[in-house]
This record gives sequence, C-alpha cells and structure tokens, in this order.
Amino acid sequence: MSSQREPGDPGGGERLAIDVSGLELVYGDGTRAVDGIDMRVPRGEFFGFLGPNGAGKTTTIKVLATLLSPTAGTVRVNGFDVREQPRKVRGSIGYMPQETSVDEELTARENVRFACEAYGVPRDERADRVEELLDLVDLADVAGKRAEEFSGGMKKRLDAATALVHRPPLVFLDEPTTGLDPKARNRLWDYFRRINDRGTTIVLTTQYLEEADQLCDRLSVILDGRIVADGSPAELKRRVGGEVLEVEVEGGEAEHERAAEVARGFEEFADATVSVDAEGISVTAETARQHGTDLLVALRDEGLTVTGFDVRAPTLDDVFLAITGEAPDPDGPDDAEGVVA
Repeated sequence: MSSQREPGDPGGGERLAIDVSGLELVYGDGTRAVDGIDMRVPRGEFFGFLGPNGAGKTTTIKVLATLLSPTAGTVRVNGFDVREQPRKVRGSIGYMPQETSVDEELTARENVRFACEAYGVPRDERADRVEELLDLVDLADVAGKRAEEFSGGMKKRLDAATALVHRPPLVFLDEPTTGLDPKARNRLWDYFRRINDRGTTIVLTTQYLEEADQLCDRLSVILDGRIVADGSPAELKRRVGGEVLEVEVEGGEAEHERAAEVARGFEEFADATVSVDAEGISVTAETARQHGTDLLVALRDEGLTVTGFDVRAPTLDDVFLAITGEAPDPDGPDDAEGVVA
C-alpha cells in the first residue's frame, strides 16, 4: 500500500482544502494584521469567514491566494504550500476579489474566453466551457454585449464566471455581494449554492450576516487578527444564549442611553447583554421573555416612553455584536494591501 498522500489529505483521513497553522502576517510598518491563526477547511465545505473591518479577513484570504507572503506559520491550500508551491496553489483556486476585475471593453463571452486562455484551459474545451459558465451565471442571453453595459450585479456574476473557468476545487469569495441590490444578491446566492452542490469548496467573507447564515456550513470569526469563535451558524447563535428583547423608546440618543442604564441595572437581567440602537435598546438574556414586561414597567417608572417591543430568537447579527462589540458594516471602507483587512 502506498504511503503517499493525496493533495489536501493531512493523513488523518480528512481531506482538507485549507490547512493553516500559526499563520502570522506583519506589514513593513509593524502592523500585525494576522496574529497566529489556525484554520482547517474540509473539501466541499461552504465556509464563512467573518469579522469587522480591519480584523484580518482580507489579509488572510490574500495569503491563502498567494497574493501576500506570510511572516510565519504553515499554510497549505489544496495540499500545496503557499510559499514553496505558489503556482500550483494559484492553478487550483478561483479568487473573486471585492472589486470586479472584468474588462468592460470586452463582451461577456470575450471576458470568459480570455480567462480560459489565461488559465490554460485546453483549446478544444474552451468554447463549451464559455457557454457552460455563461449559462451557469445566467448571462447567456447577453453574452455578446460589452461588460460596460452591465449592471453591478451582472458584472459580479461575470467576475464569478471568470474565476471558475479552470474548474478550481476551491473558490475564495471576498465580500462578493457588497453594494448589490437584494435581487442581484439573491441571484448570486443561488449561483454559489449550485457550485457548492457540485463539490466546489467555498470560502466566503461577508458583512451581510444573513448571507452567511443562509449559505455557510461553518463560520469562523476573526477579531484583531485572531480567531475568536468557530462553529455552525446554529452553534454560534446558541452561544449568545436566551432571546433578544427589542424595545423602542421615544426620543433620541440621550433617552436611549438612559433606557440602557435602566436595563443594565435591572436585577433580573444581571447577566444580560444590553446595546443601544437607533430605535432604542436590545437586551439579550435567558429571561428576556419572562421578565420583558417587568423591564417595560421599570422604563416607564423612569419617565421613558416605550413605543414598541418584541422578543425574538438571536440572529448572527447578535452573535457578531456579542463577540466583536460592534455591528457589521457592509458599507465600510474597502480593505487594501498594506492596511489591516
């Protein structure tokens, strides 16, 4: 029996698309963007990589895609070492960055054909591959139109098609739906599900937590360059604990802060997480439903006017807030090389 391992097989029976140990990246100015993370992504998984702007998401993805060289640690992608075998890594992945990279002077068909040539797709397979991918991203009807005529959502889908021409087993999607309207976003979701169903491993970074909840099998949350949480969406929601009481309070910031102080001093919510938002406050606690009406009475006794309330199960937004201390920001600044991403 041969003792050789297949690419991506760590030898423990689990075949990995990504195997990272002790990854660090420090920029020339001393900024520590990634601070010793471990990451294992099995083949075929739809993996979500979450974190606030500046946490290290995009920097990590760029290391995995060989666009940045790690300062320390071991990084293997599809069984290949990113330092020693970067060409093999690049040949085995697709990468869809935040900004679209299609050539707007070319038609959709020409863009995909050019990508086929760049990735070395055999000449006799290119025509069929182009048509297959244009159909997959629902652009077959406009294949002869220049990309400059496309909407943002159409350009995103075309970008995704060009990243898949060589049928990579692993695709990196770095905030692929930022700035898209809900209809365009949902069409891309359907597309990502389809390629994942075909066996493609997907690594997704996103600030749209509904997107992560709907698509991902497992999530990791990065904060200040370190992984601080890992698990399925359901597991991470259970970590928050209890339910969320949302209370709308009349007035502005001052009244909302007063309401938050009342909630924080409320004995029955001693272990609760209390946050202020534009409408009032949110209280996450095991006893949110049981003692919610008691809090409303306490707020009224403090002279505050409650205009609405609701009790619901926690969402990934609540998880994100509880873990990182801030809400996700889909409209935040783009990450860039040399900046903590």
